[in-house]
Amino acid sequence: MIEFEVQDMTCKHCEATITKAIKDVAADAVVDIDLATHTVRVGGVANADRIEAAIRDAGYSPVERP
Repeated sequence: MIEFEVQDMTCKHCEATITKAIKDVAADAVVDIDLATHTVRVGGVANADRIEAAIRDAGYSPVERP
């Protein structure tokens, strides 16, 4: 499981945009988003850099959590 903090994710539209961006680069990814904690968890993928780039390209500022 890869986890990111995305502080500039604030609403359901953000959630949908980020989910779509991730699915566009990793169709089999399992995406779990918690708006209250600004957390994006992605399972079923191994390349954190690719997922982070997809979130960035969608206009957000992800920070990978250890």
